[in-house]
Amino acid sequence: MGMDLSTGPVKKGRRTPEMNVTPLVDVVLVLLIIFMAITPSLSKQIWLHIPDEPEDLPPAAVDPQQPLIISVNAEGAIRINRDSISDERFPERLTRILAARGERKIFFDAHDEVSFERAAEALDLAKEGGAATIAVMTSPLPE
Repeated sequence: MGMDLSTGPVKKGRRTPEMNVTPLVDVVLVLLIIFMAITPSLSKQIWLHIPDEPEDLPPAAVDPQQPLIISVNAEGAIRINRDSISDERFPERLTRILAARGERKIFFDAHDEVSFERAAEALDLAKEGGAATIAVMTSPLPE
C-alpha cells in the first residue's frame, strides 16, 4: 500500500515515499470507542405523571354570556369569577366550567402585589384545567 510520488524513472536502491496511515487509523478507532462508550449516557429520559381518567362529573352551572375570569388576589388566593377556590380543587372545577361553556377561553388577572411565581402557578393550574386560550387582563372588564 503506497503512493508513488516519483515522476521519472526509479533509481535502484532508493525507496519510494509512502504515506503512513496507521496513526490516523489508531486515532479514528479510539474516537469511535469513546463515542460508543459515551452515547448510552446521553439518552434523555422524561418522567411523566399521567393522571387517571377523570370521573364523569356534572357540568357546573355557568352563564355562558359572562366572561370567565381567573384572578389571583393580593394574598395569593385563586378566584373563579369572584369565588375563591383551593389550588387542589381549581383544575377540576375549571374543567367542569369549561365543559359547560363549550368555549375554552379564560381571562386572567393578577393583583399587582402577587409574586410572579404565584401568578405562573395559577396559569399552570388553568392550563391543567383545560384552558386553551388565556387572555391576560391589563385593565378590568367593563360591567
